[in-house]
Amino acid sequence: MMDNEKRTPLHAAAYFGDAEIIELLILSGARVNAKDSKWLSPLHRAVATRSEDAVQVLLKHSADVNARDKNWQTPLHIAATKKAVKCAEALVPLLSNVNVSDRAGRTALHYAALSGQVQMVNLLLSRGANINAFDKKDRRAIHWAAYMGYVDVVKLLVAHGAEVTCKDKKSYTPLHAAASADMINVVKYLLDLGVDINEPNAYGNTPLHIACFNGQDIVVNELIDRGANVNQMNRKGFTPLHFAATSTHGALCLEVLVCNGADVNAKSNDGKTPLHMTAIHGRFSRSQTIIHNGAEIDSEDKNGNTPLHIAARYGHELLINTLITSGADIAKRGIHGMFPLHLAALSGFSDCCRKLLSSGFEIDTSDDFGRTCLHAAAAGGNVECLNLLLNTGADFNKKDKFGRTPLHYAAANCNYKCLFALVGSGASVNDLDERGCTPLHYAAASDTDGKCLKYLLRNDANPGIRDKQGYNAVHYAAAYGHRLCLELIANETPLDVLMETSGSDMLNDSDNRAPISPLHLAVSTQYIQYSMYSLLQSLPLPQECQ
Repeated sequence: MMDNEKRTPLHAAAYFGDAEIIELLILSGARVNAKDSKWLSPLHRAVATRSEDAVQVLLKHSADVNARDKNWQTPLHIAATKKAVKCAEALVPLLSNVNVSDRAGRTALHYAALSGQVQMVNLLLSRGANINAFDKKDRRAIHWAAYMGYVDVVKLLVAHGAEVTCKDKKSYTPLHAAASADMINVVKYLLDLGVDINEPNAYGNTPLHIACFNGQDIVVNELIDRGANVNQMNRKGFTPLHFAATSTHGALCLEVLVCNGADVNAKSNDGKTPLHMTAIHGRFSRSQTIIHNGAEIDSEDKNGNTPLHIAARYGHELLINTLITSGADIAKRGIHGMFPLHLAALSGFSDCCRKLLSSGFEIDTSDDFGRTCLHAAAAGGNVECLNLLLNTGADFNKKDKFGRTPLHYAAANCNYKCLFALVGSGASVNDLDERGCTPLHYAAASDTDGKCLKYLLRNDANPGIRDKQGYNAVHYAAAYGHRLCLELIANETPLDVLMETSGSDMLNDSDNRAPISPLHLAVSTQYIQYSMYSLLQSLPLPQECQ
């Protein structure tokens, strides 16, 4: 008899430690090594609940001490995990090898160290457990004991020859492990043994980096007091101060570092200072601490972005206010010559836009590509930002270096709310860019739900306008497989205009105005479907083509 998890009555009796029932069931024919759906035997179950009497009865009836569950764990693994020392004492004499690994590569000693049971660790070591056995991530028992803060276990392992300088696959030492988990007693013990306090892991991070990233201020204090290098850079050029500026709980760590000589203007490989990092993550109070301790307010990263650009990009209004109050230049150009207002508008942070505008920024100043902040808002799709700029007097017909207006950008990015606002403000719907494309061309190419295209058509956008290659909106919709756009053009366009638009070039391009017809464009692309072919065939043709 088994339940839905394939557990037998013997599993249940073992779990509850009822030795008499176990004996009775086995004598009645119950299989002592039966496995449930997780491959757990009754012996696994008895050990898990530290039922010593149940374990003894099962062993008396030849329970398999080497049985493995789905995680390849033996009863000894379970005993080590559950601190079942008496059960382990019963199992160990029957085992030929106490160093069997589970699916993660961990031995019973790993789990004994992880659970902090000194008596269990002693037992396993006395029975030949390999103190330097490593799991699939090359972590040894001392890594786990250090991470969990079991200083007595760490001391015991060291006394039996554990390597205090051992590294896992990512070159984390036991000191890294202890520092990451705020295990101050283990940190002190390892430092007393003389381990290298500035030892980097595979990423170049020292224990101080790790402690700062995790906001472990007590450990940070101890490491600095013991001589840790507060300005050591990792492989990406980040110092512990960069990490403290980033960390959710790193405020106290940052203050300790600054008070102990950390360089507030240290730059990473991509040119970011700790102030840039506070701007990315919105660490308002930490930005003030760094600024008050001499941070360069307009320091540029490799893209030319200052902390103000970064704060605008990530929408941190309070930080923007602090930076501006501290003298940050709102008219400084960053990546592609963009200003902080460009980035705030592009990312859709209206409060940040409002703050930057109130500081006197010239609203129609363009970036390296001739794009104004209104172009950025139209591309980003936040209509609140766009309306704010429009109400402040932004030029809605200003063109960039490619001849594109903000309306082109709104159409190309399917930002229909921005498109509605621009058209409602008087933006020209038929302006041509340098390629001869109108906003309608871009809408036909990208507008999968048809909202932008439909609105443009209803506001006098001309579907007959051709770009410099001779293509009109029908061509673009066909080329990109937008059946809905083709239907809208057919439904929203007067018949005489539609006939002129689709014209004789629909099938044979006899007028040579376009190098290829919409039908051929549809057939030649990946988007062709029979329904689209039928739709293109159904568009009206001039009499001479029928």
